[in-house]
Amino acid sequence: MPIQTVLVSAAFLILGTSGGFLGSLVKLPLPWMLGSLLITASICISRPQIVPESYVFPLKFRLIFIAIIGVMIGAQVDRDLISQFPLIAMSVLGLTLFVPLAFLANIMIFQRLGGYDRNTAIFCGAPGGLLESMAMGEARGCDIRLLSMQQFLRIIVVITLVPVVMSLWIGEPVGSAAGATIGITNHQMTAQGLTISLLAAAIGLFVGRQLKLPAGQLMGPLAMTALVNLSGLATITLPNSLVIISQIVIGTSLGTRFSGLNKDMLVRAIGLSFVSVSVMMLIGISICVILNYSMQFPFGLLLISFAPGGLTEMSLIALTLSANPALVCLHHLYRIILTVLLLGLLDRRQRAIK
Repeated sequence: MPIQTVLVSAAFLILGTSGGFLGSLVKLPLPWMLGSLLITASICISRPQIVPESYVFPLKFRLIFIAIIGVMIGAQVDRDLISQFPLIAMSVLGLTLFVPLAFLANIMIFQRLGGYDRNTAIFCGAPGGLLESMAMGEARGCDIRLLSMQQFLRIIVVITLVPVVMSLWIGEPVGSAAGATIGITNHQMTAQGLTISLLAAAIGLFVGRQLKLPAGQLMGPLAMTALVNLSGLATITLPNSLVIISQIVIGTSLGTRFSGLNKDMLVRAIGLSFVSVSVMMLIGISICVILNYSMQFPFGLLLISFAPGGLTEMSLIALTLSANPALVCLHHLYRIILTVLLLGLLDRRQRAIK
């Protein structure tokens, strides 16, 4: 890795840490991630000249901390949770309806309101599958900067709005805003538990990437940790400080994606993202209200499971809101797989038309 990349990344992480600390003071939802994201993005937009033109946040470094989040989620998997899996059939059916409805609504928003061409509107409108939509869109000749910005803004707007919607629904602050913290606190920290946890993260990350699992950097460690947890061989433990660091790294890496973007383009994209996410959330809330009458799961867990944010970020939100992150993760994994399948179908249809 070039020394310049190391130095710039270190500077951004220091900046992100300060933003996360400020976020925790003002009680932002998911403060360490959102705070680091907001301050990093602000600097990248307002002072683009300080960021080297070819700079990209080290993705392999980010993967380490996504794996740690996977370990945290996997640690929530126990036999009681496994027994609930048959109960999610209705919510999976709801997601099967939600994804195409959200997709079609987004295509109309980006094409008619945003003025994007049909191809760009399709790949910008995908309600999941960030990396897949960017790769397929670039191959189809879409503007990769516009596409990546729109997809990242989807995640950012969702993780900003969901805790707010939850607070309004419940009638009081929830999650981080109510003083909740993320961490595995059910068991006493031990050196052996920490070692096994980190080993599970490393092995799971390797296996997940080798098998090319969807979101393998998260799902591999999650599955490995869940197996260890269910076997009873060890108790998975992670210090809260490591969880905070993971949020800072993820938030900072998202913030650097705004480097080099035109301000007018950004303002327009933010407006479109708020419209898009608001429409998707209304569709999701409508389905969740119906499901809430026929399922044993609380409305909050259903809402987090339907919110079209990133798998990692939504799992973190689930942890702060005391919703079971493993169940939430399962729903989002299905949403991503279904979105990627629809992307492929729409792309083939577009190719056939031309």
